[in-house]
Order: sequence, then C-alpha cells, then structure tokens
Amino acid sequence: MLKSLTTIAATLAVSTALFAGAASAQEAKTIGLAVANLQADFFNQIKQSVEKEAQAKGIEVITVDAGGDSATQVSQIQDLITRDVDAIIYIPAGATAASVPVQAAKAANIPVVAVDRNPPDAPADTFIATDSVAAAEELGNFVCKTTGGKGRLAEIQGQIGTTPQIDRDEGFAKAMANCPGIEEVAKQASNQWAQDEGFNIAQAMIQRDPEITIFWGQADALALGAAQAAKVGNLTDVVVVGFDGDVAGLEAVQSGTLTATMTQQTQLMGRLALDSAIKLASGESVPAMQLQPATLTTKENVEPFLTEHP
Repeated sequence: MLKSLTTIAATLAVSTALFAGAASAQEAKTIGLAVANLQADFFNQIKQSVEKEAQAKGIEVITVDAGGDSATQVSQIQDLITRDVDAIIYIPAGATAASVPVQAAKAANIPVVAVDRNPPDAPADTFIATDSVAAAEELGNFVCKTTGGKGRLAEIQGQIGTTPQIDRDEGFAKAMANCPGIEEVAKQASNQWAQDEGFNIAQAMIQRDPEITIFWGQADALALGAAQAAKVGNLTDVVVVGFDGDVAGLEAVQSGTLTATMTQQTQLMGRLALDSAIKLASGESVPAMQLQPATLTTKENVEPFLTEHP
C-alpha cells in the first residue's frame, strides 16, 4: 500500500512538473509587434490591447513603430527575426514592400499574424481585420438614406493599394450603385490617412466644386480634415462620414462634426492577434481569415463607445 502511494505521489509530481514546464514555456514566448504608425489612434488601440493581454498571460512583447515608412518597417522586422521572436504581429506600413517582412519571417520559420492589412502576394498565416467591404457598404447605404438619395459626393481615399483602401472603395461603391441620385464629383487618395491631408485634399475639392454636399473619408482623420475644410469654405448642411471609430472621430460624431463613422473592434482585434500568435507559435492552427464586424455609429449610439471602446 505504501509503495502504491509512493508511486502515485511520484506520478503526480512528474505531472505537476510537466504542467509547470508547459506553462513556463508559454510564458517564455516572445512576440514581436510591428506597428505601421503609432501616431494613429487606431494602431495605438491595437498596441495597447496586445500589450495588456500579453501582460495578463505572462508573454513578452517587443513593439516597434515604423512611423508610416515601409523601408523602416522592413528593417525593424528583420531585427525581430534576428532576435528570434516566436511569432510576429504585423500591421504593414503601406502597400510598398509589404510582402518582404512576411517572406523573411516565413523563411525563418516564424509565424505571422497580419492585422488590418494583408499583403496579397504574401499573405500572413492569419489575417485579422474588420470586414471593410460589408462595413463600407452599410455606411454608404446610411449616406443614401440620410441624404434622401441625392447629393454631390467627394471621396478621400486611404493609402492606395492597402487592404482597407481597396475594401472600403469596393463596399461604398456597392452602396452607391443602388443610389444613382448621388453623383461622385471628386475622388483623391491620401498618403498617410492623416487629418492634414484630409483638410488639404478637401479644400482643393471645394475650390473646384463648391457645391459638394457629401464627404466620405476612408478614415476618421481624413473625414475630420474634410469637415474642417467644409467649415472654412462655409459649406452648410454637408454630410461628412468617416471610418474607424477613433476617439477623436467618436467625439466628432457626438458633437455633430461628423455625421457618422464605422466603429472597429480594435481592442478585440488586439486580443485576437495575440491569442493567434501564441497558438501559431505553439504549432496550433488558426483560421486564415478572421474578419470582424464594425458598428455604424451616429450621435444616437456613440456614447457607449466613448465610455469603453470595443
């Protein structure tokens, strides 16, 4: 009997040690987080979510910020590869050279989780983003309904060739195809999705066509710039819509500066990105696409998002 108890105790001790070792192995993992540009609230929210979740799980995160420059990001990710991180969470700084980091990481057998943007010629192991096609179509339908299906539309695109720019173009165009009374009179892309770009582009559009009644900025920052330009240009009764659900964008919806935005689940995407990175680093499989819905946000439903971002 004593021998049996001793054997059971020894077995339990080994099992406990193995369990502790497995937990320790997970805690010892290091994840690289390569962010496109931390000047943007959208990317900052994802960074904060990843780091908060990592701290709760005992995971080390090495964060690098490309500052919107693709060449810088290629160098940063090569450094993460050299440091032998277990996985990389990657938000491409642009369409140019976006595939290079994925190819380099895969050559080093390091899994990649792409967030918001996915290089089409070298997709990551999993892609986490908002379903921008569906969300932009919903926003376009809202614009059609709000304007009574009539107006002169000016569109300020995001950075050409990036996943959100392509998808938001497609979704909004679907809605406009069913709203023939709205005429697109101007369309121009930004380089960095920035508010000052939105202002300058919108101001030039207004100078060419002072009868614009609708501005569609593919990011809240672009929409905020357009709203500022409309105010300076003394345009009245202009519908201005954005996309992202940034804090500044949500505050602008609350104040009436923006008519609406699409609020993305940035906190959820950050947690999902970290969990996916851990699973991939542990040899588990995850879905190739993990698209999330966004919420059409107007003055009527904006308050909860300002209290706690999803």
